[in-house]
Parts: sequence; structure tokens; C-alpha cells
Amino acid sequence: MNRRIATPTTPACFLTIGSITSLRFELNHKAMVITMKDRSKNRKPLQKGRNLSIEAIQAVQALKRANRNTYNSSLSELERVFDSKFRRLLKFDMMAVLRELLRQNECLLALKVFDDIRKEVWYKPQVLLYADMIAVFASNGLFKEAELVYSYLKTERSLDPDIMGFNALFNALISFKLTHLLMDCYGLMRAVGCEPDRSSFRILINGLESIGKTSFSAILRQDAQKCYGESLEFLEEEEEVTARY
Repeated sequence: MNRRIATPTTPACFLTIGSITSLRFELNHKAMVITMKDRSKNRKPLQKGRNLSIEAIQAVQALKRANRNTYNSSLSELERVFDSKFRRLLKFDMMAVLRELLRQNECLLALKVFDDIRKEVWYKPQVLLYADMIAVFASNGLFKEAELVYSYLKTERSLDPDIMGFNALFNALISFKLTHLLMDCYGLMRAVGCEPDRSSFRILINGLESIGKTSFSAILRQDAQKCYGESLEFLEEEEEVTARY
């Protein structure tokens, strides 16, 4: 015959061992339940700032300091910092320095860094990076420098047919009304073997028509109809813009 022993109700007790495992004892008249939970699963990966290494952070600080001092002295100090702090960095860190300077709107300094990066043997042009640089420069009113960066893009060899990069560049050029570069950029995209998709035509046609450039948009409408037929209903769809900063 089964015997049943009544156990008085007992409040739950908690025991924590270190910071990893917690044990929970719960006693009642029916059963004792032990549950274990690994807290390490809830931990977020450690990050250093904005994914910058210590060396990259030091390089950014040294470059900014030296660049400020160039207004009162020669360029020798800035060049010395390039040699001692920047050119010794790994590829990943060099690119991280460039993006951090862009994030901080240190446009002219970022342009110097980019000029240096383009001389590296591992350098490979990325249309998306060009789009980011042009957007940052234009947002700071440096339209001459933005056009200079675009001229760099046109001289690059072995450009990948990066449709996302070109679409981001179209968005940047339209946002800051750099329409004199827009059709040229469209031609550059086709020249490197990158065929426009629906997003490309939607950005270009709607953007041009929104600022009254209907003669250019008419040309693009014809191209879009050749690719997607007479109906261009996709132009009415909303374009999703993903922020990278």
C-alpha cells in the first residue's frame, strides 16, 4: 500500500553559485522541483566601442589631434602620424578608422585617409563605401569634395556590379540634388555590367520627377519598360532605406 506523507508548505528558496548557475528549490506538499538556468546564454558579446580596436582608436585620436595642429604648423606632424599610427594598422583597422572619421563628420581628414587606403595593395573599390562618403560629404556642405570622390569612383578599375551599392549611391545623389552626376552614374553602372533592378528605376525615376527633372526620367522610363514591360506599377511601391550608421 502506498503511503503518503504530508509535507508542510515551504517558501521557495534560491541559491546562486558564482555568476553562472542558479538553483531554485521549491517545496510543496506534492513535489520538489529543481530548475537550473545558465545565465551565460543571456550575455551579449563583448564589444570595444564601435568595433574599433585599441590601435584604431589611438590612430583616430592622433590623426584628429595632428590635423588640428596643421592649421598652426606644417603638414609634417600629420604625415608623421600617418607613418607611425595609421600605415602600420591592419586592413580591418584602416577601414574602421575611415568609417569612424566619417561618422564623426571629419570629412577632410577622412578624405586624406581614403587617399592613403587607395594606395594599399589589398585595396578593392566598394561602391557602397563611395556612396557613404559622398552622402557624408554632401550632408556637411562639401559638395566639391563629394564630386571629387565621385571622380575617383569613375577611375576605379575592376568595379564589382554591386546593385545595392549603386542604389545607395543613387539615393545619395538624389537626396543632395547632385543630378548632374546622376545620369553619369547610371551610365557607369551599366558600363561595369550592373543591370538596374526595380529598386534602381524606382529610386531614379521617382527621385528625378520629384525635383522636376522629367526629361531625364523619361529616358529612364523607356529603359524600365524595356526591362519590365509597359506597366511600371512597381514605381508606386515604397522604397525601404536601411541606415548604416
